[in-house]
Amino acid sequence: MTDILNNEEEAEIIYIPDDEGNDEAFEVIMRFELDDGTDRKYLMVVPADEEDEEQEVFAFRYDEENDEIKLYPIEDQAEWDMVEETFNTLIGEFDEAEGDKG
Repeated sequence: MTDILNNEEEAEIIYIPDDEGNDEAFEVIMRFELDDGTDRKYLMVVPADEEDEEQEVFAFRYDEENDEIKLYPIEDQAEWDMVEETFNTLIGEFDEAEGDKG
């Protein structure tokens, strides 16, 4: 499952507490699951209040329970490498599909 949000869809905003406990808004730009049998789900977010072309992308593993999302940091380097590779592949496919439309 891959869900890449484009500009025509309404952005999904989630709030993540910072180190001081203040909620910061992030826009979900992608959700995906891996085909490795682990049923792990990941989402990629960017700060919602920034409009720069070059935004820092944050990745989290997540679980959903009763419409509540629980985020988990990706701390294992091998897991991070796999998520980064999947993200880059999916973005490349999305860019190709967008290029075919235009």
